[in-house]
This record gives sequence, structure tokens and C-alpha cells, in this order.
Amino acid sequence: MNYTLYKNTKISYSDTGKGRTIVLLHGFLENKKMWLEYADLFSEKYRVVTIDLLGHGESDCLGYVHKMEDNANAVNEVLEHLKIEKAIIAGHSMGGYVGLAFAELYPEKIQKLVLLNSTSKEDSEEKKTNRTRAIKAVKQNYVSFVSLAVANLFSENNRTRLAEEIEKVKTEALKTPLQGIIASQEGMKIREDREWLLKENRFPVLLILGKKDPVLNYEESLSQIEDTTAELVSFEDGHMSQIENEEALKAILLNFFE
Repeated sequence: MNYTLYKNTKISYSDTGKGRTIVLLHGFLENKKMWLEYADLFSEKYRVVTIDLLGHGESDCLGYVHKMEDNANAVNEVLEHLKIEKAIIAGHSMGGYVGLAFAELYPEKIQKLVLLNSTSKEDSEEKKTNRTRAIKAVKQNYVSFVSLAVANLFSENNRTRLAEEIEKVKTEALKTPLQGIIASQEGMKIREDREWLLKENRFPVLLILGKKDPVLNYEESLSQIEDTTAELVSFEDGHMSQIENEEALKAILLNFFE
């Protein structure tokens, strides 16, 4: 296993291929394994780094709140460790929040940014309340919370079609420690609004959304890229475009990387 340390906390990563660097960041309840097929494809042309965010996969927990800035600093620690000066970052959901924090903290290191089923907006008050409820629920019944949370990421019409894939996602999600779940929810709850980063048009941005995303409101998400140079790709499905729209997404990402 490849790992480095951030604040004496183990951060696990993979590093394959050669060329310009693509950093792939997973979302909440996921880990770097979700990118396996993508990394295999992209590493034919690029150097691909996947990272387990704090309290996920094989990375340890840092504390009781995993701020997006801490995750971004952990990502930077991996890049420093690998002597990588610049990278294209693609983040799914929470991974997108981390990508945005990284872009703010290390503007000289980011070449392009992909927000996959993600947003630059901060949590609404309703969303913050829901995260507090989620923390309570996962403390009461861990397995039930994780199973329900994963199923609810997919659009309703895909829950039967992709039943096998959903079970695989659940299996990986259930490896996430309770502390990692709580600390990430607390961190997402207090994350800053970073719409200004998109408005400044400092680097190319690709926003990928699902019209039936149960987590992010599609119409609300569109407003963040008004008056920006960001590209938009919309799918007819849910929050898990990397699974629900796999082949189309691979082609779209390769096109954006070039």
C-alpha cells in the first residue's frame, strides 16, 4: 500500500501511468477503489493519482471534524510526496468540495477542475439540519444508515437496473468507520461557499450534473456557473454518474483532460 503522512495521519493513495497528472477524488462513503476502471483507462495517457480522503478507505481519521481544507492539505501532502507540481483534479460529490478547497489553498497547482455531481455552494440551513440528523441516525444504526444512504444516491429508475453495482458500493461504504462518517458530515456542514472561485474563471471547470440527482437540486446547481466559462454536462440520472453513466462519462472526462 502506498501512503504518506499528514499531521501524523496515514493517507493512502495509488499512482499509475505517466504524463500530465490527473488526481481523482471520491465522494462521501466511497474510497479510491471507485475509480479503478477510470484509472486503468486514463493511465494509458496520463499519470493518475487516486487518494483515500480522511476517514475513508485505507486513510485514517484525523479527528472529530474533517474539514474540506484538511482534506485538501492531505491531497497536497500526497502531491508533495510524489513531487507533482501541477494537476488536473476531478472530484465526485465531497471530492469536489475538496477540489475547490485545494484550488483556493493551492491556486498555482491546479490546471483544471471537474465537479462531478458536486457544487461550489455551501450547505443550506436545511441541509445542515439534515446532516445533524444523519449523524444521529448513523450512531443509532450504522448498517441501516449506510445501506439507505447509498441506495438513495441513485435515481429511482436505476435502482433495479444497477442493483448489483449498488450492492458493491454498499460493501465498500460499510468499510467506512463511524468516526470517518461523522467527521466528514461535520466537515461538509461547515464548508465555505466557493462560488467565487468559479466566477473568477482562473482555470477551466467542468460541471457534471444529474437531472434526477436526489442529493443536489439540478436547477439550483445551474446558477453557480452563470457568467462563468465553466462547461456543463447534464445526464438524465442521479448522483452516481460514474456508475449510472459510466461509458459516456469516461469519454467526456478524456475530452476535457485534453
